[in-house]
Amino acid sequence: SAEDMVITDAILRRKLGIGIFTLDTGRLHADTLNILSAIRERYGYEVQVFPPDPAAVAEYVASFGRDAFYESVDLRKRCCHIRKVEPLERALRGKEAWITGQRREQAATRAGLKIQEYDEARAIVKFNPLADWSEAEVWHYIRARDVPYNALHDQGYRSIGCAPCTRPTVAGEAGRAGRW
Repeated sequence: SAEDMVITDAILRRKLGIGIFTLDTGRLHADTLNILSAIRERYGYEVQVFPPDPAAVAEYVASFGRDAFYESVDLRKRCCHIRKVEPLERALRGKEAWITGQRREQAATRAGLKIQEYDEARAIVKFNPLADWSEAEVWHYIRARDVPYNALHDQGYRSIGCAPCTRPTVAGEAGRAGRW
């Protein structure tokens, strides 16, 4: 996301020594994957990538079909668990804290987001340093510092996930309306 690139830039520009990872669900847009090489070129940093377990993906596809997530909410949640939730659990294993690019303005479910909170599900401290930033502030930071970002944003994508589960938003829609 654009927000995550703000955090990536702040960490790498200041050489803070904080590890950066991403989840590669196996269904990402090419433009999303291109950000990894842009980070490598700009900052000389190799982002750690956490893919889904290949056996779990293969079992899901064999049992339900590659695009079964279109068939029911349950199958979408299963797909997300395999491709996002489980890899995130692996990425956070053994960590004392994690930093996200979540903002209160992104969704009603994030309205109460705190800058620092305790993620009880993972027993870890979670920092949301952009919680009170507006979308305009995120883009001002990116443009002022020439931070690399996902080219899909220029095509109307305000929130980007897996390719089949993401679409551009239209005028008047909430930023995350293009997801799922």
